[in-house]
Amino acid sequence: MSLLSALTSAILPVLAVAAVGFLLGTVRDIEVSALGTVTIYVLTPALVFHSLTTSSLGGETVLTLAAGVLVFTVGMAAVAELVGRALGETEPVLGALVLSSTFPNAGNYGIPLSQFAFDGVGRSTAILYIAAQSVLTYTLGVYIASRGDETSNLAAVREVFKLPLVYAVLAAGVVRFLGVVPPADSAMMSTLKLTGDAAIPIMLLMLGIQLANTDSGAAVARVGVSNVLKLVVAPVFAVGVVFLLGFSDVTVARVFVLECAMPAAVTPLILCIEYDHGSSGRLSGPEYVSTAIFVSTLASVPVLTLLIAILQSGAVV
Repeated sequence: MSLLSALTSAILPVLAVAAVGFLLGTVRDIEVSALGTVTIYVLTPALVFHSLTTSSLGGETVLTLAAGVLVFTVGMAAVAELVGRALGETEPVLGALVLSSTFPNAGNYGIPLSQFAFDGVGRSTAILYIAAQSVLTYTLGVYIASRGDETSNLAAVREVFKLPLVYAVLAAGVVRFLGVVPPADSAMMSTLKLTGDAAIPIMLLMLGIQLANTDSGAAVARVGVSNVLKLVVAPVFAVGVVFLLGFSDVTVARVFVLECAMPAAVTPLILCIEYDHGSSGRLSGPEYVSTAIFVSTLASVPVLTLLIAILQSGAVV
């Protein structure tokens, strides 16, 4: 696929909806947390259950993908930690650098982009990716954000089991294992599809609104390292993970690499805000992560356009 084709068929549809959210966020004061609550507790579980029960992905592919997310996340966290320490970064910036370099925006950016680029397999793979990443976000991610607060670290594990997405994945696995998936044209599945499909545009609107509310002037000069790790090192590292684990499904492998190359995720910002204890006039964790999100999202447009063209041509995976 050419760069122009990748841009017009995959990137621009995503940017167009996100741009509407950005414009809306600049002219109106919108509380994005309300949209987030609806997405997390209603739309995403429906999207996850319907996509996984109707997906053609096999059990071996799912396990390989989950293993890939684990290896990638732990590996990138280690690389970012080493780079940050080598540069002399200390907390809270060190933790913010690791978080923004490790966790991609695999949800409200990655799911719709993967769907546009790789159709139904892209969406199913992206959903499985975000399900696995959610567990790591509320365990490894919270540990990095809190750094030594043992009570918070233990409590973070419980947060995983408050996510409806986790139970949607389990429920989908159970009904597929038992062979009791409702017919695709049944009222239940039609309702779930209608509800789940609403998650995609809502996620993109949320992304635009969040970017409109981000203060990007605080640390632009400091997030260059994080952006290079996230947009350049991460996809290369992901290709290595694909060959290490031996993905049997080529399309799933390509979507995995694409998901890993997404810009910095929003959830680490929420974690940094939760565990921010003040910076005494220095650059704070939330300031660093919010800037990394904004800059990496803008920089991701040409990077992801090129990456999609390479992946769809089969030149790498």
